[in-house]
Amino acid sequence: MSVLYIVVPVALLIVAVAVGAFVWAANRGQFDDLETPALRMLHDDEERILPANDRGPVSPP
Repeated sequence: MSVLYIVVPVALLIVAVAVGAFVWAANRGQFDDLETPALRMLHDDEERILPANDRGPVSPP
């Protein structure tokens, strides 16, 4: 029974730290945009066009 005098304050401290971390992250804008990161993987990368001299050796015709 005496262990409750230790466990309950430790649990309350852990909950307080978790709530504080959530409030800090929410105020810093971590949860503002929840859709864009999930949709970013669906967009194709743009094809990069290399200059003529960077395309590699050209064989003679």
